[in-house]
Amino acid sequence: MFVRTPAGRTSATLASVALAALLLAGCGHDDDPSVATPSTAPTSAAPSSATPTAPTPTVTATPSASASTTAVDQQITVTIAKKRVDPPTGRITVGKGKLVRITVTSDVADELHVHGYDLGARLPAGTPGSVEFRADKTGLFEVETHESELVLFQLVVR
Repeated sequence: MFVRTPAGRTSATLASVALAALLLAGCGHDDDPSVATPSTAPTSAAPSSATPTAPTPTVTATPSASASTTAVDQQITVTIAKKRVDPPTGRITVGKGKLVRITVTSDVADELHVHGYDLGARLPAGTPGSVEFRADKTGLFEVETHESELVLFQLVVR
């Protein structure tokens, strides 16, 4: 049931505005994430904990198609286990205009956030979450989790 207010707005519209205000307050920053649903599982199996990993983020620089049919220019994959980021936090540089997909798998439920692009994705425990976007803004942007407040990496767009 909707109730009309004097300004002609419905109570549902006012509730949407209140929800948006809560999302802004929850971030603690000027930008608000657009929360996406988790993506489907990637086509490759997750690495075992017994296998050592490289100290730099996994980046595919050539176009490829993975979980979706969209070809991306740069795929960035991060895993979080026991509050440890793998690969370790660092900087990843991408070219302006490139299509980027960031996929994160966390051992606890959390939320991925890409500052400056106002993008986010829910991270259910053990299920990969992804954001995909065109890197059309130059600069340095933090990619982090909200609940655990972990900086995953800094994205440099040139």
